[in-house]
Amino acid sequence: MREILVRRSPLRGSRWLAPLTVCGCLAFSAFFEMIEWWAAVVGGPGAYDFLATQGDVWDTQWDMFLALVGATTALLLLSRAHDRQLGALEAQRRGPSGG
Repeated sequence: MREILVRRSPLRGSRWLAPLTVCGCLAFSAFFEMIEWWAAVVGGPGAYDFLATQGDVWDTQWDMFLALVGATTALLLLSRAHDRQLGALEAQRRGPSGG
């Protein structure tokens, strides 16, 4: 999500990059939970085995909370390394002449 925003939007270096990255990850997580819900509705009683909630009524909330924690942790720990890799890739693409 971060790479898409850095490459395809004017957000590179913006203070909005990190929050919108987390929001995008949470939106994808919510979308996936909606797919699981749809599978439960369509599949009926057999869907519970497929969804593997193990009887946890908070499974959806846990999944989305952990998506939040994972996205935030990845941003905090890996953003600088990601920027360096994107910079090196961009320099390589420009070539030795710089153009």
